[in-house]
Order: sequence, then structure tokens, then C-alpha cells
Amino acid sequence: MYKPTIGLEIHAELNTHSKMFCSCANNPDEKRPNFLICPVCVGHPGTLPVANEEAIKKVIKTGLALHSKIAKESKFDRKNYFYPDIPKGYQISQYDQPLASGGLLKFKVESSKFKVVRITRIHLEEDTGSSIHPEGADYSLVNYNRAGVALMELVTEPDITSGQEAKKFAEELQLIFKYLGVSDADMEKGLMRVEVNISVMKSEARNPKSETNSKSKIQKPKLGTKVEIKNLNSFKVVQKSIDFEIARQIEVLESGEKVVQETRGWNDKKEITFSQREKESAHDYRYFPEPDLPPLYFDKKYIEDIGAQIPELPEQKRKRFSDEFGLSAEQIEVFITNKDLSEYFEKVASESEDKELYKLIANYLLSDLQGILAGKEFVEKECKITPENFAEFITMIHKQEINSKTAKMVLLEMFNTGGDPSSIVEQNNWGQMKDDGKLEEIIKEVIEKNPKPVENYKAGNQNAIQFLLGQVMAATRGTADPKTVQEILKKLL
Repeated sequence: MYKPTIGLEIHAELNTHSKMFCSCANNPDEKRPNFLICPVCVGHPGTLPVANEEAIKKVIKTGLALHSKIAKESKFDRKNYFYPDIPKGYQISQYDQPLASGGLLKFKVESSKFKVVRITRIHLEEDTGSSIHPEGADYSLVNYNRAGVALMELVTEPDITSGQEAKKFAEELQLIFKYLGVSDADMEKGLMRVEVNISVMKSEARNPKSETNSKSKIQKPKLGTKVEIKNLNSFKVVQKSIDFEIARQIEVLESGEKVVQETRGWNDKKEITFSQREKESAHDYRYFPEPDLPPLYFDKKYIEDIGAQIPELPEQKRKRFSDEFGLSAEQIEVFITNKDLSEYFEKVASESEDKELYKLIANYLLSDLQGILAGKEFVEKECKITPENFAEFITMIHKQEINSKTAKMVLLEMFNTGGDPSSIVEQNNWGQMKDDGKLEEIIKEVIEKNPKPVENYKAGNQNAIQFLLGQVMAATRGTADPKTVQEILKKLL
């Protein structure tokens, strides 16, 4: 048996207005290369950096949300290495005095299985530029628009044991970043990037004689040779790369060879990891304190004021939605992952006095409205339906003023025009038909016009009544109650 040990390094670009050490705009959507740059962020000699306080606050806020200890004193360091996308020849980062240390994140791996992963540190640094390698060309290009953007790095303890756990951890962390408002954390845009440190070691048989007694120090587990997988840009790739690398390292060990400590990349087409370079150690970077930036000092009130700004986080919202609205775990998870939709749901629910309507509201938001959106994410400011009108729409369904078929037409009209449901129903004469006398006349007419299905039904073919039901619904333009129609049909037949 082989035991994998996995730690993660997660980088998230902070959504500050300007970069970390200069006044250049932070805009990940800028398409013009090398447009958002200045002498500071491209490292011209003689320029001096100035720390972005908003970025510092966002890292402290994240640390508090993840139960980390916030440093009373911190500083910036120079991490020295040369790549074309590092314009200064070094990166301003943090080494021995990060803004936040320790902490943990509890998350659900399966329906009833929870996992706790400890956090080592959260620190602040500047992002690098981005390298572009044109296909077939013998040169590379560098875009420095991203260089100097405030970048938060979170490092975990090696508590993760599978690709699935790593994926779930990253997904939950992304949600927390979004709820805190510190980062948009869009992996497709590179605003959140995951790096994996993974080692595999053969499990040793348990030997009671070698176990330490309660007074002995806890021994750290022995780990295999660590391999790093860089720049993973989707949750699916995080899981796939880890699963592949576990299998690869086991195959190497089984063949009697040793795993090489190195940095590897992920080939998306072949779905394999590949060797990039031997892994550097911390001393290779020659860290030393950044001489152009003063140390940072935080008093208790400063930290408490930031902590007071922390909103309700995903796990708290899950519990509240279950207790307050009685929704299923699957429904809650959809709301949790779309913050706008969950807030819209609460506004609609607040308009409804009857608590029985909560599930009906959720059903129509998560099925019918999502169907109209056709895969697009719900954004409230782009939605023409007001929470008041949606609540009125749900009440009309509950009171059987419109049936389910008509409800779909009303909702589509509300979505397109922003109209209120009562007016839409009245203008189109879509109200539920309540006149049983008139309805019975229509049903008799349908029976007379369709002798064959009537004959089949009387001969024992129960499905024939569904054809007749459809004919009645068509004749009433969907305004009849299907249940009532079926009852009258059976009575007349």
C-alpha cells in the first residue's frame, strides 16, 4: 500500500483597483498588451514601491475568516530569481513574517464526510507578467499588464490525501474568496491558480513497540520525495493531475527507481504531467528584507475593525438555509455557488408570508428560471423580474390561479418584459378556468370528435385518456386544471 501526501499552494489575484506597489490599474480584462504599466511595475532603476493598504486588509480579512493568527508585525522580502516575466529580476513577496499564520478550513468531501485541512500561512506578494509562446515560433513574448498585481498566496499543510479532496478544498476556498469580496477567483482568467506538492510513500506496518508513549513528542510522519505541479487552472485539472501523479510515482517506486524532486507541468491534451525543471529550495531564492518598504505594524483595533467586515460565509449560509427554509442539500449547494441567486431567493422569500412557499420558490428559481437562462449565470441587476413580482407569481401558482403549463409561459413573459404576473395573465386570458359547467361542455365536444381514443379507453387502454386530456388542454389554451379535466373525463367516459 502506498500513501499519498498532498499540500496545496493557492494564488489568488486580489480585486484591488490598483496594483500592489504602484497606481497602475488592476484590470484582468485588458486586452492591449503592456498597456497597464509604469516605471515602478516594470522595474525601472530609481523607482520606489508604495504598499497598497487595501490589499493588506484583504489578506488580513481572509486570514481571520480562516481562523489564522494575524501578525502584529510583518514585512516584505525580495525573492530573487530571473525569468523574463519578472521585470525587476526579483519578486517582492513575504518570507519569514507572513501576514497570517495557521488556520484551517473544514469542507465536505462527500454527502456525509467532512475534511479539515490546516493552513500553514497566507502571505502577500506581487504577481508576475505573463509569457506568451506563439505556436511554431522560435521566440516568446511577455505581457507586463499583470506584473505587480496584488497576489495572495495560501499554503496548506500536507493534510490532503487524494485528488478529490484537493478539488473540494479549492472549490470551497474559491467560494470563501468570493463571499469575502477579496478576489473574483475566476480560474479561467487566471485569477486563481493552484499548485500541488505531492509525494507518495509506502505505508509501513503498524509496530506497537515503536509507538511513543503519551509523554513523548509527536513524531512527524516520514514523507516521500516531493514533486510540484505548477499552474493548474481548473478544479477538474487539479483532481486529474493529482490522480495521475499518484499513479506515476507508485509506478516509479514499484520499478525500484527513485522519484526525482522536480517541478512538473500538466499536458491537458494527453492528460499527463511532464517534467519542467529541478525544484529550487528556499535558499536558492536568496530572500532578504525589501529595503524600499518599511515594516508593517498592526494594533488590535485595526485587526478587529477588519474582522467586523466579514460577512456570512458559505458554511454558515448552508446551515441557515437548511434551518430557515428547509431546502434540500442539493438546492442549497446551487444557491451557495451563486451568491446573486441566493440573495435573490431570500428577497423573494421575504415577500412570502406562507413558509410553505419556500420550496416552491426554490423549485421555480432552480428549474424553470435556470432553463430560461440556458446555462448563463443569474445576475440580479440583469434580471427584469423584481423579487416582488416573482413572489406574486409563486402565490398565483400556490392558489391555483394558474397551472404549471401556464406558469412557464407567464415566467417567460416576465423574464422578457419585466411585467407583473397578474397583468400578464389578464392580458393574455391565461387565468385558470374555474367554470366547471363550461369546461364540461368543452370536454364533451372533445369526446364526440375523438371516437377512436374513447373506444380504446373503454376497451381497457388507460393511456388513451392522456390523448383526450391533451386535446382538452389545447382547446382551453392550457388554462384548465389537468387534474380536474382528468376527473371529468373519467366521469363522462
